[in-house]
Amino acid sequence: MPADASVITLSPDPLDAYAISPGWKAGGLLFLSGQAAIDAQGAIVGAGDFAAQLEQTFANIDRVLAAGGSDRSRIIKVTIYLTDMANFPAIVEARRRYFSPPWPADTIVEVRALALPELMVEIDVIALAAPD
Repeated sequence: MPADASVITLSPDPLDAYAISPGWKAGGLLFLSGQAAIDAQGAIVGAGDFAAQLEQTFANIDRVLAAGGSDRSRIIKVTIYLTDMANFPAIVEARRRYFSPPWPADTIVEVRALALPELMVEIDVIALAAPD
């Protein structure tokens, strides 16, 4: 492992059961694993409720960013996976709620399913690490 790379850790870590790191800090960047509506104990939040799932997903993003010494204002790229593109208008609204200009680069993709059948959205993030 390169000397300038380190794993981001959480306690409790809801992704540990799936053999996934919450994220990595490398070369001044944070690379977060896909975050979804799973609480700190690993339970699904908001089954069937897209708004609740989106809120939990961003709370998880904030938690991992904080553990990596960064925050949402330093996000430069998101990839959003939706199980139903009918939720796209809610994503546009969420971008305005959770981000501010300059907007992060963004890719959005509809997928047939996510890792757990109740999940409706997953977001992975690249962010700048806070300066040392």
